[in-house]
Amino acid sequence: MSSLAEGHTLALEASTYAGSVAVIHGADVVASRDVEMRGRDEERLMPAVAACVSALPGGIASIRRVVCGEGPGSFTSLRIAASIAKGICHARGLPMFAVSSLALVVAGSVTAENGRRYAAALDAMRDEVFAAVFDIDGDGEIRAASAVRIVARNAVAEDARAAGATLIDGTPRASSVARMLGSIIRAGAVDLSDWEPDYGRAAEAQVKWEAAHGRPLAW
Repeated sequence: MSSLAEGHTLALEASTYAGSVAVIHGADVVASRDVEMRGRDEERLMPAVAACVSALPGGIASIRRVVCGEGPGSFTSLRIAASIAKGICHARGLPMFAVSSLALVVAGSVTAENGRRYAAALDAMRDEVFAAVFDIDGDGEIRAASAVRIVARNAVAEDARAAGATLIDGTPRASSVARMLGSIIRAGAVDLSDWEPDYGRAAEAQVKWEAAHGRPLAW
């Protein structure tokens, strides 16, 4: 583990409707919470952050950096996690790092081995998935071997075979950041002023608006 990863890291992941938070020290997960991101009367991710951070003797002052899953995935869930991560970093003057949520699927698999190639997929709705291929090198570092693509759900297994990859079925979790922390930090912090999650595709509301008005939505 790089010395750059010393101290406590707060990780958030919410690319699916199953959100998660973890506090990581070195390669160890010292606190974690899983929450539902959908079908609730109140926002659950920030209370999970508070619960994890309160487990530290120094509280929020113990956190040295924040890592946020960048997607692709659920528009609303990703925006909630990104807003919380950015808010904490702005308030505390902390660096923020981003990691592919698909890479976290691979990192969280207990069957993923060094020197192998894997494909990960996440629900994209409309009978499609977001999919990408990753290589794990001999030192255990997970590297993207393809861009994220939208693939028909019934074709994802064949797509993985064509890439020479083993398909992993799993859910990205914040605790999986522990396996990738060194490489995440080496990739560099994001610019808080303009970073946004990778939603993978336009939000459903945007698609409907553009279809109804016959032009792109101006932001």
